[in-house]
Amino acid sequence: MKGVIRIISFNRDWYALGAAGVTAGVLVGARIPLPYSALVWAGTAIAFFWLAASIAASYYIYDRSRFYEFQWLADCLPNPPRCWVNVHAGLNDLHLSGGEGCTLDIFDPEEMTEPSIRRARRLPRELCERADWRALPIDDECCDAVFLIFTVHELRRHEVRVQLLWEAERILRPGGRIVLTEHLRDGWNFLAFGPGFLHFYSERTWLRAAEEAGLKVQKRLTITPFVHTFVLGRAYDPDASADCGVAVVGVGRGA
Repeated sequence: MKGVIRIISFNRDWYALGAAGVTAGVLVGARIPLPYSALVWAGTAIAFFWLAASIAASYYIYDRSRFYEFQWLADCLPNPPRCWVNVHAGLNDLHLSGGEGCTLDIFDPEEMTEPSIRRARRLPRELCERADWRALPIDDECCDAVFLIFTVHELRRHEVRVQLLWEAERILRPGGRIVLTEHLRDGWNFLAFGPGFLHFYSERTWLRAAEEAGLKVQKRLTITPFVHTFVLGRAYDPDASADCGVAVVGVGRGA
């Protein structure tokens, strides 16, 4: 239950508002006549559904699936990386073994303005190097892999997200890969999170940002219906052999 408890804690304003709306709907709907009560009950049912659905989806993604075991990363990279960088902005759940790597914390209170990310950072977390997303402290073309797991959407302006992707492209070796993992603003996440899906960005938005940063999708992975990974390489990299298929990664718990 650790994952879903985190989600509720980080977004407690929304959950408190939803619970208050459901409670008010029940109290009001029981006291007013038809047809007005029918409208109130319908709104209450929708609010209750999204409360329950968001909790169920979060529990499935963060507690029941094997997403955080990260075995699916092997499907993203052509070879085990000799040198890698993990970039995050809040909690870091990616712990890699093998190769040489570092973890960078790029939290920027001026650009990352959502209350949820600020709450996430209040939890105890491992120490890692603080970095400016505008200029990552990594030399040009020295990384086989750059991991951006639930990170880039915290930058709420398009041009800023592109700038971070430019930085990731700069430090990437020929043939290297950027692993960009995010929820999408799509039907599945709307079904699960209701209006909360507006915190995410659409596939088109991510593809446009990648293109503007000189990157091209080499592979896509669907990790549960709610989480998607874009494996990016340089758009004009002769060492990169594109595989633009969509892989559906089985991350559900086995029996």
